[in-house]
Amino acid sequence: MGWVVLGLLAAIVIYGVMVYNGLVAMRQRVGQAFADIDVQLKQRHDLIPNLIETVKGYAAHEKSTLDAVIAARNAAQGATGVQAQAAAEQQLSGAVGRLLALGEAYPDLKASANFQQLQIDLGNVEDKLAAARRFFNNAVGEFNAAIQAFPAVLFAPQMGFREREFFDVGETARAQLEVAPTVKF
Repeated sequence: MGWVVLGLLAAIVIYGVMVYNGLVAMRQRVGQAFADIDVQLKQRHDLIPNLIETVKGYAAHEKSTLDAVIAARNAAQGATGVQAQAAAEQQLSGAVGRLLALGEAYPDLKASANFQQLQIDLGNVEDKLAAARRFFNNAVGEFNAAIQAFPAVLFAPQMGFREREFFDVGETARAQLEVAPTVKF
């Protein structure tokens, strides 16, 4: 009878260690996914000054638009925390969108090879950023589900495992993402 109890206790301890190690691995995956978002955001932030300089040459009197992009970029770089960073990036996306819209008002700018290449580069970074956000939100979802599931729910909060926030693009950006783009020839 003693060996059975000892074997049962050993099985419970081994199972507990496995659950704990799984939670640690998931927490690391969430951290790595957020770091991937940071890499893409840095690339995006690095492209924006080049885009501003290109636009300045063609649309120098659009100072308010250029200043708005610079201010939004600075705010996005200084944001900390998932929600603050998501909100700042949403503001930056809007400002960059207004900057890119200037290409329609200035045909010489729209025809500029530099401007076109920067638009392509920015589009590529945006695609990678969207993928990084999806991966992060998936990792957060798995992690949050794991710490809320039995038996982890019994000890996860005491061991420092807390729910993580999703990287939310916001209602405005979500509405824009759900609308199909228009194509003009």
